Amino acid sequence: MPQRPDGTDGTARLPTFRTGRGRRAIDAMVGLLVSRGIFPRSYLLTTTGRRTGRPLTHPVTPVESDGRRWLVSPYGQVSWVHNARASGRVSLQRGGRTEECTVRELGPDEAAPVLKAYLAITVPPRRHFRADKDAPVEAFAAEAADHPVFEILPIR
Repeated sequence: MPQRPDGTDGTARLPTFRTGRGRRAIDAMVGLLVSRGIFPRSYLLTTTGRRTGRPLTHPVTPVESDGRRWLVSPYGQVSWVHNARASGRVSLQRGGRTEECTVRELGPDEAAPVLKAYLAITVPPRRHFRADKDAPVEAFAAEAADHPVFEILPIR
């Protein structure tokens, strides 16, 4: 089997992300701190459930560079990803301020540098990636299928 740019054959199993009681408790605590503006890089991301119509909120750490922002799904095809794809809209909240945005999903080549930048600013999700934070940007193009990336576009 040919090797990927990250030096692996791409068959390594990644840990499965599960939302359990412990994860929900951590997200609730982080969410409280983010809503008060305590985590400077994090936001609360709210999407509308594509089936239920109910708002669903999750803490996220966007990648920011040169006045542009992106959302990365470190845990794969999770609910907020499906909801953002379905509606094309999200809201971001931090420190009492809410911003309504549209989102545009990136292709693998466009997502690769964003995924690399994401691993440089956050540590816990690294185990869910095959490419190491120091791998060349080409290694991250293969990660795009497992880690969707969306550009955040403010509604004006």
